[in-house]
Amino acid sequence: MTDPERLNIWIVSGEESGDQLGAKLMRALKTRLGAERLHFGGVGGHAMEAEGLKSLFPLEDIAVMGIVAVIGRLPTVLNRIKLTTDAVVAADPDLLVIIDSPDFTHRVAKAVRKRAPHIPVVDYVSPSVWAWRPGRAAKMRAYVDHILALLPFEPEAHKRLGGPPTTYVGHPLIERVMEFRPAPGERNLHKDGPINLLVLPGSRRSEVSRLLDTFGETLTLLQQRSLRRFEVTIPAVPHLVQAIREGTASWSVKPRIVEGEAAKWQAFRSADAALAASGTVTLELGLSGIPMVVAYKVSKIEAMILRPLIKAQSIVLTNLVLGENAIPELIQEDCTPESLAAALLPLLSDTKERRAQEAALRRLDELMRIGDERPSERAARVVTGVVRGKLESPDS
Repeated sequence: MTDPERLNIWIVSGEESGDQLGAKLMRALKTRLGAERLHFGGVGGHAMEAEGLKSLFPLEDIAVMGIVAVIGRLPTVLNRIKLTTDAVVAADPDLLVIIDSPDFTHRVAKAVRKRAPHIPVVDYVSPSVWAWRPGRAAKMRAYVDHILALLPFEPEAHKRLGGPPTTYVGHPLIERVMEFRPAPGERNLHKDGPINLLVLPGSRRSEVSRLLDTFGETLTLLQQRSLRRFEVTIPAVPHLVQAIREGTASWSVKPRIVEGEAAKWQAFRSADAALAASGTVTLELGLSGIPMVVAYKVSKIEAMILRPLIKAQSIVLTNLVLGENAIPELIQEDCTPESLAAALLPLLSDTKERRAQEAALRRLDELMRIGDERPSERAARVVTGVVRGKLESPDS
């Protein structure tokens, strides 16, 4: 350590979700070690800057998604990787924490390890090595000293694949579960009145463009076959609201489109069932106890490339945590209105299919439990152990 009285910790994130995780980690480290003992540097957004980090550059410089977008911004991204690496090496921190966004953060970590191998590196959020390209796990040992995992099965996955030491620190969703879990009486399935159906076509424009028409046709079939009337709510991220409004204008079942996190969680609390694109939202739905059907489509070229690389038994996070395919998932050529409607229909009444899903979802709390700590507190404890040169037991 460069100063026994003050720790210099650098945190490098690459997008909004990483910024939020980084800010919570900074807050927990200040509580654990004392704000006066800490100096932070690195790359972050508004949340991390509010905790005292002055970012090397705006997060928007590197928060790009999609092959075309990445190619268009490649010179900027490469410049920011070099700039960040140079700054970390010059600062010689006691620890470097990289958060998610592996296309950016892992390149920084590799370059730092090559030039300054004495700087310990912690990776907060494991890449999905359990799902595709499992060989990445063993390669990470060369430049990552410890992984803070968000999902309970990831430590065993890294052990099996030869990855770095990994500690499950808890998913940030478990800190907020009461915001989107219903109070007694908020759901309508066993009451008179319409069933509340959530439709979640994704948070990326490409997902929405591929799924919206299929979802609309699914609802038409469902309307024809359901014995009860249902109402549809679509929680939309701000940058996709207009596209969703235009894409649903011709639907036979007119959805209510809501914006903002508060409206989204309210929709979750009152929802009886859901039709969703694969992603983190399936874990949100699972923790809320909402039976669901999951759909996903990519382009034909992407499907040809990805299929040989995908090794997981499921693409649904909830299924992976449960260790069983309790949630129906209809992917690519199986993602048709007919198949989706057939899978959704039993979830709209008190059937064995619905009861089986509800029973499986009730297991999530125990599987994701981490004790009395918050995920950020647990992460801060592991980080402190790495800085001290010996990992504290997660159960100490």
